[in-house]
Amino acid sequence: MDSRDKIPSFLTPQFKISQRSGAWMLLSEFWWHLLHYVVHMVHIVSHMVDSLQFYIISSGLLREYDLLQVKKLRHLAIIFDSEEAHQTSKIGELMNYLLSFRVKHISLYDMEGVLKQSNEMEVILKRLNDSSVTSHFEADANPSTASLDKEKMKLELLSFSDGKEGVAKAASLLYSKYLTDVDIGGHQIEPRFTEADVDGALRSVGCEGPEPDLLLIVGPARCPLGFPAWRMRYTEIVHIGPLRSVKYGAIVKAIYDFSKKHQNYGE
Repeated sequence: MDSRDKIPSFLTPQFKISQRSGAWMLLSEFWWHLLHYVVHMVHIVSHMVDSLQFYIISSGLLREYDLLQVKKLRHLAIIFDSEEAHQTSKIGELMNYLLSFRVKHISLYDMEGVLKQSNEMEVILKRLNDSSVTSHFEADANPSTASLDKEKMKLELLSFSDGKEGVAKAASLLYSKYLTDVDIGGHQIEPRFTEADVDGALRSVGCEGPEPDLLLIVGPARCPLGFPAWRMRYTEIVHIGPLRSVKYGAIVKAIYDFSKKHQNYGE
């Protein structure tokens, strides 16, 4: 071997360190891709299991889901991604699903107010409002209740502007009430207000509204997308996936799981 091909002795430590760094980078990259693959496969398997379960529930093969107790579910809220809020026909199908549960109050929310501005949505809401709300679950469980009186479902359309406007009005009211107080010496009193004061301010400006018992998030995002925070302090939140893949069984399972939970509201 030519001496010119030999690595100088004073460069040997650096060369070994470089070799170790390269090996470590390759090993790290391998484990990263392996972890990514495992997580991806788990996600796929989980999605397949959920889809199968939703299909079985929809087919009525699981009797336990046919005996839903929906008395706890007084108010249901659904959050739509603004892109999917344009799919009014699919939302109409979703609302038809909800008719069978006899929920007294349903809120539909999207950030940009697409649902509020949709003429098709107005037609859907009018049709649903004129419909008879019956529950095939209760009818199956007790044939004597198969004939039910008409009940009106209260439908509410919300957007990000509602929450933003409500906060601004409530803040203005709190400012005028607390930040203008002065003591005997004419000094401004440090403002102190509680959660009850904030609730009172929101109620005064007409932006309090009932808190949903269950909130379903429809779309790719797994966050409330600006839904008024003061209206979901004790709300159960469930993500049910993109609107195009939402099945009747997914809604049944979400309501069933909610009915089995015990909520502690604290003191």
